[in-house]
Amino acid sequence: MKRKFVPALVLIVIGVLFLANNLGWTSLDLGQLLGTWWPAILIAVGVGMLLNPKPDKP
Repeated sequence: MKRKFVPALVLIVIGVLFLANNLGWTSLDLGQLLGTWWPAILIAVGVGMLLNPKPDKP
């Protein structure tokens, strides 16, 4: 359950940020933010994969 919960929550948060930006509720420059932090996102995904490896299927 946890493996499906985290990616779903991340997608919801990203969607809310983009929606808030499109509605003018925030003045975030999401392109610049993503362009700056994309390496950290890759590192976080890699660490997550190392800490929670998928079990081998028989």
